[in-house]
Amino acid sequence: MTDRKRILLVEDDLRSSEVLKFALEAKNHEVIQATNGKDALTMAREKPPQLVILDIMLPKMDGYHFCRLLKFDSRFNRIPVIIVSSKIQEADKELGLACGGNEYITKPYDINKLIGTIDRYLSSPN
Repeated sequence: MTDRKRILLVEDDLRSSEVLKFALEAKNHEVIQATNGKDALTMAREKPPQLVILDIMLPKMDGYHFCRLLKFDSRFNRIPVIIVSSKIQEADKELGLACGGNEYITKPYDINKLIGTIDRYLSSPN
């Protein structure tokens, strides 16, 4: 049996969020959800997750800003951030990685590949 990991899923598209949440909970992960960057940052600070899945285009605070604030805080900078975005330009990817994202995956994505990437980060020591 695997250890239950807390994943913060930051996505404003509720359908996409629920599909991914279902897949992650099927793997025995605890999934907490936020639909905007501001709430996500509060959640991450109050109950730090082992991993963040982050959309870029979010209300109240975009994913780039969220990622910078999280990753440049020494208390949280070891939390892996997987950016999942419909922004597909190379400049978007470069900015996402420069803000502290560990991976940048474009939508639409293969859910099995995304789960594999998540599992890889969750199983590796910090």
